[in-house]
Amino acid sequence: MSGIHQMLIASTLGAVASAYYLAAAHSTSPYLTIYPWSSSGFGAKFADPATLPTGQGRGVAFNPDGSAVVVGHATTPFITAYPWSGSGFGTKFTNPATLPASTGFGVAFSPAGTEVAIAHNNSPRITAYPWSSSGFGTKFTDPATLPTGNGNAVAFSPDGSAIIVGHATTPFVSAYPWSSSGFGTIFTAPATIPSSQVMSIAFNPAGTRIALGSVSSVYLRVWAWSGSGWGSTLTPSTAPEGSCYGAAFSPAGTEIVVSHNTTPFTSAYPWDDTTGFGTEFSNPSTLPNGNAFGCAYSPLGTELAIGHTSTPFVSTYAMSSSGFGSKFSDPATLPTGAVIDVAFGEI
Repeated sequence: MSGIHQMLIASTLGAVASAYYLAAAHSTSPYLTIYPWSSSGFGAKFADPATLPTGQGRGVAFNPDGSAVVVGHATTPFITAYPWSGSGFGTKFTNPATLPASTGFGVAFSPAGTEVAIAHNNSPRITAYPWSSSGFGTKFTDPATLPTGNGNAVAFSPDGSAIIVGHATTPFVSAYPWSSSGFGTIFTAPATIPSSQVMSIAFNPAGTRIALGSVSSVYLRVWAWSGSGWGSTLTPSTAPEGSCYGAAFSPAGTEIVVSHNTTPFTSAYPWDDTTGFGTEFSNPSTLPNGNAFGCAYSPLGTELAIGHTSTPFVSTYAMSSSGFGSKFSDPATLPTGAVIDVAFGEI
């Protein structure tokens, strides 16, 4: 259920408002840290799960209803999932019967919450599973045409009809139809392929545009997307300054932000689905401290989180149609190392 629907129900029936959470996947133990989140910023860090992920956290996602959180990481089993509630972590779900082949990077749930996918090193480079309240189901059959290099990022389209994988070798991105049966026949590669390996993927809320962040110039392009696959591309007039490791559209679809490895470490733009990029917003007054990786908007679109390499390792900002507002205070208990990915959850 969307946040908007939940707020409408709350206003008419007197139900409890949504609760929000911010997860950070990071480079040192406990590898995954989660905080309550509100318009005031960070709450007190939740207790770590009883069974930690086994290696460096590289990707993190909540399922759509906020009842589970999954992290991709650097050591077998490469993907770890937990029940999630307002009380924190539940007992770790059983590992999938067939594990990803190597280090897990990007993770994503389908919009219905009935599938989960992970991009990873080594063939088949993308692995997907059915998902339920019991955890992982039997691995879906690999796509007939595999991504051509190690998987870095994955995203489902907002309507759940496609899955996109960013990877390390040309054409750097692979897109497939998606259904409850799994992968369909790969779409033809875009006429203009990304400039280099794709590290980040973001759909606009309408599902008509795909932003891809790459490690070399052109660092950011946005492609038109339809049921027929890839369309034409757009680029900002003022490009990001370095390799783009994170990308996100605002929930309203009226802004786009990327995180990258060169100061100011983040770039944000007004966005229009028809005309594309507007004039780049001013940089935040307090920059992220170090190379920036994952970024994510809160469900309400009024805050942005960015993971980065130096303390405090995660920076959060108020966001509006004018761009960056003030940075929120750092959490009382910081993540223990470089934050590689961030995700907001909602219950």
